[in-house]
Amino acid sequence: MPQLIASVEGAEAKHVYPLKDRTTLGRRPYNDIVFDSMLVSGEHCVFELRGLADVTIEDLGSTNGTYINGHMIKSRYLLQDKDIITIGNFGIQFLASSTDEQPDTREPTNLMSLDALGLPGTSGALQARLQMLSGSSAGLEVPLVKAVTTFGQPGVAVVSISHRRDGYYVAHMDGSTSPTLNGQRLGAEAVLLAHHDVLNLAGTEMKFFLKGR
Repeated sequence: MPQLIASVEGAEAKHVYPLKDRTTLGRRPYNDIVFDSMLVSGEHCVFELRGLADVTIEDLGSTNGTYINGHMIKSRYLLQDKDIITIGNFGIQFLASSTDEQPDTREPTNLMSLDALGLPGTSGALQARLQMLSGSSAGLEVPLVKAVTTFGQPGVAVVSISHRRDGYYVAHMDGSTSPTLNGQRLGAEAVLLAHHDVLNLAGTEMKFFLKGR
């Protein structure tokens, strides 16, 4: 049974099972999946179930776009196992199948760790984090424990850091000020992060670390 695991800003995850032919997502309350954020359009995108397990996603002309693994999609896309969907400041991981057990709807589902999802680099020996280098939060360390984490100020500069099979990728998501990576301008094309890379978001610098390196 395919499922979608949604999270935002460290909040507990929501598990959604797209069992209908069409599952809509957007800010408006009549959608099947409602994300209450101005970064999400009223009718943002739609998931379509084909057969027993194939799920496609299509952007519905949203303002801020729909991203798969850091790339904005322009047409209907067939989701692959462990694809990362980014919509506004929400991250969604697609799993092509789940356990044979039916979900228990009596209690909320807690956020699954990346270890539990079996993604490479999360065995405990290698954990990613950002350390703030400037501003009032200088010295603060932020662990990257979600499938997708967003940083920045909407309208100014927002980046997403997504955890894929082969590492952590960063991309410019929103804002009029282009962020930089090691002094080079970042675009919508996702870039693989390396140990000690430095991000700059509208004057705020942060360094990327991989524990164990």
